[in-house]
Amino acid sequence: MNPHHAASPKIGVLALQGAFQAHAAVLSMLGAIPVEVRLPDDLDGLDGLILPGGESTTMLRFLELHGFLDRLRDFVHTHPTFGTCAGAILLAHAVQNPPQPSLDAIDITVERNAYGRQLDSCIQTAATTLPGGPLEMVFIRAPRILQVGPAVTVLATRDDHPVLVRQGDVLAATFHPELSSDQRIHRLFLQMVQAHQAAAVRPATGSPASAPRASA
Repeated sequence: MNPHHAASPKIGVLALQGAFQAHAAVLSMLGAIPVEVRLPDDLDGLDGLILPGGESTTMLRFLELHGFLDRLRDFVHTHPTFGTCAGAILLAHAVQNPPQPSLDAIDITVERNAYGRQLDSCIQTAATTLPGGPLEMVFIRAPRILQVGPAVTVLATRDDHPVLVRQGDVLAATFHPELSSDQRIHRLFLQMVQAHQAAAVRPATGSPASAPRASA
């Protein structure tokens, strides 16, 4: 069952490094249209955006060098966005070990490389509030979410630390759901995109059609 109604949503995937092609493949299987994003103008016309894993400091250097960071910050604060691993670090309110700039799109504090280096990567299965039973989680040099704000919903945990969180139109995972056969998290994100689109065109009761859209 497709997570959208009429038109397939166009979902950008930041394609600077990391497993962006794996995200694009999952989006295609779910009926969305993936768009590789490498330059600021690639954001035009997108319904949502995925920030994949990789190396957050490398991504930041590229974004700052090309004047992309401010445009990206505007986008993630106004459109549904999903960050995985390094993408979650970029979306965080605050970053530790060491501190670095971020997009401040979700009220979480993240510690980089908290679970060790490449050799400490693993696959775990843990409970989640998402329907469908336990969730497979692929961790690769994963960050740890140290704190969550009051508006953040925790959808899954590892060792009592949140690993999948949502705040409004922003979703963040410290693992790599694109490397699992379980598509529930991408389905959730596309449902968030659908809800955001519906809110953008649905006027409030008794208000003109031009009323500001509500957040999902």
